Amino acid sequence: MRTFIILSLVAVALAAPQGQQEPIPILRQDSDISPDGSFRYAYETGNGIAAEANGALRNIGAEEPALQIQGNFQYPSEDGSPIQLSYIADENGYQPQSSILPTPPPIPIEIQRALEILATAKPQTQ
Repeated sequence: MRTFIILSLVAVALAAPQGQQEPIPILRQDSDISPDGSFRYAYETGNGIAAEANGALRNIGAEEPALQIQGNFQYPSEDGSPIQLSYIADENGYQPQSSILPTPPPIPIEIQRALEILATAKPQTQ
């Protein structure tokens, strides 16, 4: 057992980052958690990372209320330009919005027309 502990400590020491790294300052940090389950937080760091979110329980007509969260975050890209993303998370899942997210190719016009025809067609009975 003692050998295992010594080897674990050596592994941790070797895995630790080497050299001095400057700590990144926290420029702003706010948070509030209410007894009703609602919350909000925001922070900003000295290297350009920032995030904020707020959430609350919402009655959706089910037995239990659902938590709805709205938030956003940003960080600098490798070239220094800001990358931003906003989101909503609720009973419908996580719904991010950003120009950095991949988008599907447009539906070809022929398929779009076929879908429109199918949507307006009468159901067939057998």
